[in-house]
Amino acid sequence: MDPADPSAALILNRLRRAHGQLAGVISMIENGRDCRDVVTQLAAVSRALDRAGFKIVATSLRECLVNEGNAENGTAKPLSEDELEKLFLTLA
Repeated sequence: MDPADPSAALILNRLRRAHGQLAGVISMIENGRDCRDVVTQLAAVSRALDRAGFKIVATSLRECLVNEGNAENGTAKPLSEDELEKLFLTLA
């Protein structure tokens, strides 16, 4: 993934948010917080990670489609349909 791609900034923001939420969950457990509160926050972390993962796959798909012509001259290797499907299924 190209760090200069605007999508990379969005993905990093989502991952940083999830990182902060996960730190909060760890703190909640260490402080003996109510199980329901912990599970609610853990679900939020999971959703944030899912969104980041889907954005990564979508960005890869876009790059694959855009760069498909460049692969012929050796500058990029596009993902195959099977590889893209596998990426999506790892998030399911």
